[in-house]
Amino acid sequence: MRTVKFHVTAGLALIAGGLGLSSPAVAADDCNSAGLGLPEGFCATEYAADAGAPRHLAVADGGTVYVNLADTIDGGGLMALRDTDGDGAADSRTTFGNGGGTGLAIHDGWLYAATVTDIYRYRLGETPVPRAEPQHLVSGMPQQSSHAARGLAVDDDGELFVNIGAPSNACQKNDRTPGSKGQDPCPLLREHGGIWRFSATETGQTFTSDARFATGLRNMFALGYRNADQQLYGVQHGRDQLHSNWPDRFTKEQNAHLPAEQMFTIDEGDHFGWPFCYYDPEKDEKVLGPEYGGDGSKIGRCEQYEAPVAAYPAHWAPMDMLFYTGEQFPQKYRGGAFVAFHGSWNRAPQPQAGYRVIFQPFDAGAPSGTDDDFAGPGGFTGTDTVRSPGSADHRPAGLAQGPDGALYISDDQGGTIFRVVYQGR
Repeated sequence: MRTVKFHVTAGLALIAGGLGLSSPAVAADDCNSAGLGLPEGFCATEYAADAGAPRHLAVADGGTVYVNLADTIDGGGLMALRDTDGDGAADSRTTFGNGGGTGLAIHDGWLYAATVTDIYRYRLGETPVPRAEPQHLVSGMPQQSSHAARGLAVDDDGELFVNIGAPSNACQKNDRTPGSKGQDPCPLLREHGGIWRFSATETGQTFTSDARFATGLRNMFALGYRNADQQLYGVQHGRDQLHSNWPDRFTKEQNAHLPAEQMFTIDEGDHFGWPFCYYDPEKDEKVLGPEYGGDGSKIGRCEQYEAPVAAYPAHWAPMDMLFYTGEQFPQKYRGGAFVAFHGSWNRAPQPQAGYRVIFQPFDAGAPSGTDDDFAGPGGFTGTDTVRSPGSADHRPAGLAQGPDGALYISDDQGGTIFRVVYQGR
C-alpha cells in the first residue's frame, strides 16, 4: 500500500457537491458561504436549521434528504427533508423510523439505517416517508458505553458493512488508567474493534463474531465504498492519552500530535494493529504502544499490520467520508474523497482541532497529493480557537451527495444541514 502523508493547509473552505441543470440556482449577489468559508465559486445555504442532532445523511434520486438523528424527535429516529419550492432550503420535514443513531446509506432503492444495536432498511417510493414497515436486517449488535456510533456502507454485490467500535482506549486492564498494561491478546477484538459484514437483503440476521470482516480498528464509522475500484475505505479514530497515561515516555506536545488519524483500504481478513500499535506520521510507520512495551520508537509486531493509504492530524475525529461521483464540480474533485472531522478533546492544553471538512484527491485508484482544507477553524467552529468540543458553534457529522451533485453536510452541534453548490469561477 502507498502512504500519503498529510499536509494541513491554512486556508478555509468547504467541500461542495455539484449543481446540475435542474438544481435551484443561486443568484450571483446571493452567493455566499453561509459562514463556512468556501473557496471561490462555491455557495452554501442552510438547507435545514433546528434539525436536532443530525448525524449521517443520504439523498434519494428524487431529492429527499434523509437524516439519521442522534436523538429521536417526536419518537422518530430518522428525518425526511424536502425542498418543494426549489430555493435551496427544505420546507417540508417529517420524522419517522426506529431508534436514532448514526449510520445511513441508500442502495438499490432502499434506505439503510443503523441504531446502536440494530440495522433496518426501508423501501423508498414516491413519498418522502416510506409507507411500508422497515425490514429488520441485523439485531444484537453490542451495547457499549463508548464508541457506540455505527457507520454503514453497501457494496455492489449487496454486502452490508458496519463498524463496531471498541469501548476502550488501548485495551488496558484498567481502561484509561496511568501505567495500566494492555491485555494481550485483547479480548475486545472478539466482538469489537473492527468491521462486520452482513447481507444487505436478508432479514433476521444476528450479530456474531463470525461475521467479522476486518479487525484492529479502534473506531471507524467514517466508511465509504468507492465504486470506481470496488473498494471499501474508512478513516479511523486514533487512540488518546499518550502523555496523561505515560508521562515518563511522552510529552504533552506528543500527546497533542500523536497518533495520526488514518485512512485505510479494507479487505477481508485485514488487521490494522489496534490496540497494539499506533501510527507516527513523522516516522511514517506504526510503532508499538506503551501498553505493550513501546517507547515511541519500538516497532516490534507492528510491521505485520496494514499500513494507511493517507493520514491526517491527531484527534481530529473523522466522522464520515464520501466519494464524489458528480460531474458539476471542477475536475479535481471527481473521484476524490471528502472527509468530515468532528473535532475532539485530547489536544489539551493546546487548542483543539478538526471541526472541518477536507478534500482528499485520488489518482489511479489511490489517494494522491495533499489534502485541502475546505471548512476550517473560523468556518464550522465559529472561532479560530476551540478549547473543548462544547465551545465550537458547529461540528461536521455527515456528508451526502444529491442527484444534482450538491453536497450536503450535517452539523450535529448546531442542528444544521448545509447544502453546498458550485456556482462557477
